[in-house]
Amino acid sequence: MKQIKAIVRRQKADEVLHALGGIEGVPGVMISEVRGFGKGRSRASPEKTPDGRFMSVERTKLEMVVADDQVEKVLETIGRVAHTGSTGDGKVFVIPVEDCLKIRTGERGEAAL
Repeated sequence: MKQIKAIVRRQKADEVLHALGGIEGVPGVMISEVRGFGKGRSRASPEKTPDGRFMSVERTKLEMVVADDQVEKVLETIGRVAHTGSTGDGKVFVIPVEDCLKIRTGERGEAAL
């Protein structure tokens, strides 16, 4: 199993969710609104706002845990749908998941997804 964390443009999030929903077997997606900055932040804007806060951009974070054999399809889908070709399109991280417990049934591992 792998956890996939994708940081995408807010305006692309619904398109990505719709596309992920079309992949058979994807168990679900958690969605969070996040703020931050990357190394590609605008060089024209100051590093801090006048009140001393750091500049940041708003993005959407999508998180899911999928079976190992679904990882490539999920990555391809996110990359294709979220792509605009501009700085700030986002990133996708793939993280190994050691185990999973479905609280309601007690199932473990991929059966719990």
